[in-house]
Amino acid sequence: MTSTVAINDSQKLHIAPLEVPSRLLLGPGPSNAHPAVLQAMNTSPVGHLDPAFLALMDEIQSLLRYVWQTENPLTIAVSGTGTAAMEATIANVTEPGDVVLVGVAGYFGNRLVDMAGRYGADVRTITKPWGKVFTLEELRTALSTHRPAILALVHAETSTGARQPLEGVADLCREFGTLLLVDTVTSLGGVPIFLDNWGVDLAYSCSQKGLGCPPGASPFTMSPRAMEKLQQRRTKVANWYLDMNLLGKYWGSERIYHHTAPINLYYALREALRLVAEEGLANCWQRHQKNVEYLWDGLEDLGLSLHVEREFRLPTLTTVRIPEGLDGKAIARQLLNEHNIEIGGGLGELAGQVWRVGLMGFNSRQESVDQLLEALRQVLPN
Repeated sequence: MTSTVAINDSQKLHIAPLEVPSRLLLGPGPSNAHPAVLQAMNTSPVGHLDPAFLALMDEIQSLLRYVWQTENPLTIAVSGTGTAAMEATIANVTEPGDVVLVGVAGYFGNRLVDMAGRYGADVRTITKPWGKVFTLEELRTALSTHRPAILALVHAETSTGARQPLEGVADLCREFGTLLLVDTVTSLGGVPIFLDNWGVDLAYSCSQKGLGCPPGASPFTMSPRAMEKLQQRRTKVANWYLDMNLLGKYWGSERIYHHTAPINLYYALREALRLVAEEGLANCWQRHQKNVEYLWDGLEDLGLSLHVEREFRLPTLTTVRIPEGLDGKAIARQLLNEHNIEIGGGLGELAGQVWRVGLMGFNSRQESVDQLLEALRQVLPN
């Protein structure tokens, strides 16, 4: 082929093969993946309609039901990050004019508000200070006032480190004819979750936190009640890529092509879920709790205080108050540059006030805590 147009080389790079620093990822995510997960991801891809891959998809669905403790038929992994799974929940059950009530007690509650508004919802909010949780009485009052089609709550608020109790919430939702939508991004795999027992209708998560897998294949589930609302829509789902009417035909028995799945990421997710099942879900939850309590004790021994009341703290993510007069960003940079440890800073109302320390999935080990505490001893002023 002959071309008369000169090639522009201004962006051509002459670079070495990829090398990245080895970090201990103790921020809000991603976390370090288990070596077996990375090995699985390096397996040669097959086609996205290959019988071997379709069988792997079935395994993923069953194992996701296990870690979520649900029997929902439509339980899949969305090809995208946790934010894509978040949007999928909103897109599929929200129609223009639907009243959507969102509990906002942190950054990701606000994100749900933004998303629901973009799909034409009549968005209402109930708010709490960042780091606090809603009581059943507060939720009852809000449901009675707004009579929403959907109540959206963040089970594990990544911006604050607070765990929202969900027991009894679905009973209130049934009383008012409301679907219960729950963000489990920072809880799945590390925090006790019983979707069916709790009556949750829609939930989403991610792969890169409690499951100890690279990001990009994100759990999503819908109850039969939520599916009924989807089937009774008056309008098409406004997001083609995330339309569960279409995705369900790829993940279900019909196996109709929808998109080219990220094959190797699904390999990784399958292996991460297998490891959780091998450990046992209760053991996995107990490991996270044991290690985070060891972290809390170590942080307090260093004279640091924690933002969330102990009763409502997440075992996967801890918010640590930055001592008065200390440059939190400078300390985090020092940990990264001198000790190869990543921690996160605060978001929104907590920006500059807290560090966010994740202890999730493969990283929830005593040696991870010891490494962080020793580094903090070296970088914090005496």
